[in-house]
Amino acid sequence: MQNKIDHFAIGCSGLATGVLDIESKLGVTVPGGSKHAAMSTHNCVMQAGNESFFELIAIDPDAPNPGRARWFSLDDPATQARLRERPRALTWVVNTPNLDQVLENSPVDLGEVVHFERGNRTWRLTVPRDGSLPGDGLLPAFIEWSPGPHPSTGQQDLGVRLHSVRLSHPEPDRMTEHLLALRVAHLADVSSGKVGLSFELSSPNGTEVLD
Repeated sequence: MQNKIDHFAIGCSGLATGVLDIESKLGVTVPGGSKHAAMSTHNCVMQAGNESFFELIAIDPDAPNPGRARWFSLDDPATQARLRERPRALTWVVNTPNLDQVLENSPVDLGEVVHFERGNRTWRLTVPRDGSLPGDGLLPAFIEWSPGPHPSTGQQDLGVRLHSVRLSHPEPDRMTEHLLALRVAHLADVSSGKVGLSFELSSPNGTEVLD
């Protein structure tokens, strides 16, 4: 089984305003999702094609302090300042059948493996202890699900599809080397430029790039 894109995260300062912003761009209202008790965040989700999903995520204002840094750099002051301006691309997550092998072969520190559980499903996800994002924020997190249907199969299909993950970096060759070592180079397009992450999507409003 090949590594494949599991989902991608768009961060926002609050879900209500985030949903409205995404609606104006994509022409769809992202349905409510769930809460992440271990991280004190919550989300809205929808299918994005090829057993992947779109995640709109924010700090849950009603949740207690998680006692650790939240994932996807959500506690970082610079990230919070950017999210107050508008929703932003935060990270992408790769579904792997062998998370331990990924960690063993990784050229960079992907963080610790955190175990999650909801109902009868469990999953393991790489999360740096300080909440940062690996590889200048461009390398993906990795997830390994317990056996069963992919979670996206239970989400609404509103006609949004992920077409590409775009990475820009001042050292594109080094970034490509890291992606090759992680066996995910086939999942992202790399170009030269300042550090940047974006997702090209098709939607009822046409093609849109979220960054």
